[in-house]
Amino acid sequence: MKYVLLICDGETVSPSNEELAADPVHQAWLADLERRGGALVGARLRPVVDATTVRVREGETLVSDGPFAETKDFVGGVVIVECADLDEAIEIAAGHPYARWGGVEIRPVWE
Repeated sequence: MKYVLLICDGETVSPSNEELAADPVHQAWLADLERRGGALVGARLRPVVDATTVRVREGETLVSDGPFAETKDFVGGVVIVECADLDEAIEIAAGHPYARWGGVEIRPVWE
């Protein structure tokens, strides 16, 4: 089964790419994911200040800077994994460093 892990945080603690590369917890998580053979694709997203939201209402395209949602936690990255079941997806999500200060939302892929 495929799951999308939405890596969320408040962007106040977000480490740089260099810090993540040097973080032993993040490296251990990546190694575990590789060992499981479940990672299909992943990407880290730029901060919400770089976001653009597009909505179409009554035929008019509305574009605004930033995220549309009013929330303190934002999606900072996505990882698509192939797992045996939700329990394995939870194990993978729990190992992600952002689960310690932000959160990891797990969404099954509709196939």
